[in-house]
Amino acid sequence: MKVIAAYLLAVLAGNTSPSADDLKDILGSVGAEADDDKIELLLSEVKGKDITELIASGREKLASVPSGGGGAVAFAATGGGGGAAAPASAAAEPKKEEKVEEKEESDDDMGFSLFD
Repeated sequence: MKVIAAYLLAVLAGNTSPSADDLKDILGSVGAEADDDKIELLLSEVKGKDITELIASGREKLASVPSGGGGAVAFAATGGGGGAAAPASAAAEPKKEEKVEEKEESDDDMGFSLFD
């Protein structure tokens, strides 16, 4: 991820075809180690391609990936049934908030770090 971020920063700065040294300089400026193999792999994959087209293609691919997260809210909304309407809905709302907060706390790093 850090190599991709360095590549995108170089392109954003106006360098349409960053070299391995450019990426190493960017990574070194923030104290991150540069893995030569990963840099070479990235550069070989994007060589001769337009970054905006690559991003658009990636967005299309990600659109088809299912992303969970709606299940907890649906469960909380249907889980309080049986009681009187007003007390059940009043009791269900704090539960919704608690469930959402727990989900947010557990997904802060999504299992990886941006600079790993």
